[in-house]
Amino acid sequence: MMNPSYNAPADVGRLGQRALVVGVIGLALFAVGFFVDKEQFFRSYLVAFVFWMGIALGCLAMMMVQYLTSGSWGIVTRRVFEAASKTIVPLGVIFFLPVVFGMHSLYLWANADAVAADPILQQKQPYLNIPFFIARTLFYFLIWWLLTTFLSRWSKLQDESGDLKWRQRMADLSGPGVLIYGLTMTFAAFDWVMSLDPHWYSTIFGLLLIAGQGISAMAFVIIVSVILSRREPMSRVLKPNHFHDLGKLLLALVMLWAYFSYSQLVIIWSGNLPEEIPWYLRRFNSGYKWVGIAVLTLQFSLPFFLLLSRDLKRNARRLFVIALLVIVTRIIDLVWLIGPRLEGGHSSGIWMYIVAPIGLGGIWLWFFSRFLQSRPLLPLKDPDLESALAAREH
Repeated sequence: MMNPSYNAPADVGRLGQRALVVGVIGLALFAVGFFVDKEQFFRSYLVAFVFWMGIALGCLAMMMVQYLTSGSWGIVTRRVFEAASKTIVPLGVIFFLPVVFGMHSLYLWANADAVAADPILQQKQPYLNIPFFIARTLFYFLIWWLLTTFLSRWSKLQDESGDLKWRQRMADLSGPGVLIYGLTMTFAAFDWVMSLDPHWYSTIFGLLLIAGQGISAMAFVIIVSVILSRREPMSRVLKPNHFHDLGKLLLALVMLWAYFSYSQLVIIWSGNLPEEIPWYLRRFNSGYKWVGIAVLTLQFSLPFFLLLSRDLKRNARRLFVIALLVIVTRIIDLVWLIGPRLEGGHSSGIWMYIVAPIGLGGIWLWFFSRFLQSRPLLPLKDPDLESALAAREH
C-alpha cells in the first residue's frame, strides 16, 4: 500500500493532462507537414523519436548506475528514473511504427533501385535491409523491456517486504545490464541514425548517442526534481546537497559528450577519407554550421563554465534553467546529426523540427506522469534511504 505522505502531488496528474492536450495539438499541426515535405516530415519525426526515447533509455542506464553505486542522488530521484524507463515499452514500440512506415523516405538502403545502382549498398544489404532492421529494433526493445521489468518488479517487492535480497538482485542485474544497454544502444544508434548515410561510418557514434542520452536523462531528472521540490512531500526531501550531486553528474556527462564529439571529428578530419569526410562537409559548408555552433555553445561551453560553480549547482532555480537549456539543445544536436540530406539543399518544413518533439513529448509526458503517480515518490524500505535523507543537511 502506498504511503500517503509520499504520494505524488495531485498537480502532477494535471500537468500530465495539460501535456497531453499540447501533444495532441502538436501532432495535429505536425500531420500537416506530411503534405508539405514527406522526407522532412519523417526526418523531423525521427529527431523527436530519438530524443524522447533517449530520455527514457538514459534514465534506465542512470538507474542501473545508481544501483551499482548506491549514490544518494539516485535514491531520492529513483521514482523519476523508474517512471521514465517504463515508457520504453509499449510506448517506444508505438512511437517506432511511423519510422517503419517512413523507411523508404528516410533510408537510401531501403530503396531497391538505389541498392541496385550502388555496389557499396549491395555489400551492406545482408545487414541493411528492412526485415532485419525491424527485427533488430524489436530485439532491442525486448532487451530494454526485460531490464526495466525486472528492476521495477524487484523495486516494488523491496517496497513491500523490505527484504535486502531484492536490493542485491537489482545491483547484480545492473552490472551486466549497463553493458547490455551500451551494446544494444550502440547498434540502435547505427541503425536509426548512422545508416541515414549508408556510406559513412564511425565506430564511436554509438558512444556519442549514449553520452547524449545521459545528458538528456540527467537534465530531465533535474527539471522534474526541481518541480517536485516546490511541492509537498518532496519539498521536505530534496535539498541543495542533492541538486549539487545532480549538477555534478550533468557536468560530467556534458564533458563526456564533448570528448566523444571532439574525438570523432579529429579522427575523421585527420583521416580525410572520401567515404567519411563528406558527412562533416555537408554540415560545415551549409546553414547547418550555425546549428553546430549553437550545439557547441549551448550544450558544452556555456553549461561547462556555469556548472563549475558550486553555488549554482546548489541553487535549484538556476540549475533548472541550465538543465532546460541543455535538454532543448539536445533536440538541436539531433537536428544536426539527422537533418542534413544526402543530396543537400534546404526544406520549407524546418518548422516540423519544433512541432514533432512537442507532439510526441506531450504524449510521452502524459504516460510518464501516470507512471510517476503509481508509486510512492521515495523507496521507503531501501536500506540506504535513511543515509540519503540525512545527507541532505550537509
